[in-house]
Amino acid sequence: MKQPEVELKRSLGLWSALALVVGTVIGSGIFFKQASVLDSAGSSTTALLAWVVGGLITLTAGLTIAEIGAQLPYTGGLYVYMEKIYGRIWGFLSGWMQIIVYGPAIIASLAGYLAVLLVSFFGLSNAWHVSLALAAMILIGGLNMFENRYGAAFAIITTCCKLLPVAAIIIFGLFYGHQGALGQTVAGAHASAGNFGVAVLATLFAYDGWILIANLGGEIKNPQKILPKAIVMGLLFVLVVYSVVSFGVFKGLPAALIHKLGDNTTPYLATQAFGTIGGRLLNIGVIISIIGCMNGKIMTFPRIMYAMAKRNDLPFSKKLSYVNPKTHEPMVATVVIIAIASLMVGFFNADYLSDLCIFTVYCFYVAAFIGVFLLRKRMPGPRPFSTPLFPLTPIIAIVGALFVIISELFSDPVGACASLGIVAIGLPIFYVVKKHAAAEDMDALNQSVK
Repeated sequence: MKQPEVELKRSLGLWSALALVVGTVIGSGIFFKQASVLDSAGSSTTALLAWVVGGLITLTAGLTIAEIGAQLPYTGGLYVYMEKIYGRIWGFLSGWMQIIVYGPAIIASLAGYLAVLLVSFFGLSNAWHVSLALAAMILIGGLNMFENRYGAAFAIITTCCKLLPVAAIIIFGLFYGHQGALGQTVAGAHASAGNFGVAVLATLFAYDGWILIANLGGEIKNPQKILPKAIVMGLLFVLVVYSVVSFGVFKGLPAALIHKLGDNTTPYLATQAFGTIGGRLLNIGVIISIIGCMNGKIMTFPRIMYAMAKRNDLPFSKKLSYVNPKTHEPMVATVVIIAIASLMVGFFNADYLSDLCIFTVYCFYVAAFIGVFLLRKRMPGPRPFSTPLFPLTPIIAIVGALFVIISELFSDPVGACASLGIVAIGLPIFYVVKKHAAAEDMDALNQSVK
């Protein structure tokens, strides 16, 4: 007797989905990008504007994808959207990009940032960087071998914890900061100072990750309603938080000092504001923030690999689509994603990986944003969710995505072309897998005839 097929469990409600959106967005960016945004903008006023503009671009992107996600509420997110709109090959390349480049790179970059904080916090040697990054990925991956409600609960807990350092920075900056948050200029900043576009680009890494909730479309209760709500509410919340945190940082520290401190701006502010013990406690909150963000990524990316394997789009699809019958988790896909990320941790630094992952995913974002126009023509009936201010909202999203792509091509043409080359490798793999599947189908047909 054939055993019933094990499927993913549709058990995530609005609060779990909302926590995953906020948790996968608020990670390292808001704590590590303050100085780089300020340096590029040239003044605190322009830097604050960059955070707002980056948030608005991200919000328009989220509103656009929310309409598509409500119409196509399946596990796989962007992979499914690209296939339904543009066909099987483009869907495959979108999924391939996420499981080979974007997903592992963003997980590895977060693990790298986390290792830097842990080494500093415990006063360890730099030789511990790679080991700590690997240990963090393995431990969080192990948590996601259990039922998705455990990963979702962990997302809610870490999201609440990560809001503590955010709230502390806001309160200190607004009520106890003595600097003028607006109008400060950066003396002696690097050559890109005054480049507002570069400043916006730096904020977009901090805002990225919101689309990953779409990968869980097949595990969300009533996804037509909950998915758009989670994306829109989550991004609005993050936009407000990021803007106010940046205002608090600029009010708490002079611009020249922020420029000098670089990545150490937030830890330094925490220590100055709350003393050595308070600063360490606040830094623990930042560490938890990154752990929570990693949890969201590790929870969502294997779902893309699982969705592709279910369609026999990958080599070893039968193994990659395995779902544990007790936990209903794609265990093999999770292990493979972590293994690829582990290789990246050993060979690349966190900053390079963060730039690489943003560029590759925005190449496909453009096509997805254009897809909302195509879907409206093909499916003109009532929609579960409609993008507000259509067509202005998706047009802004498209322009923002093109800006990211062009900026990265100018700043790192070799890295950008290399990442596109890795994506292009997916094409021969797609045709080889399909040819092999066709041959197996023919053999099965011949056997049945005999």
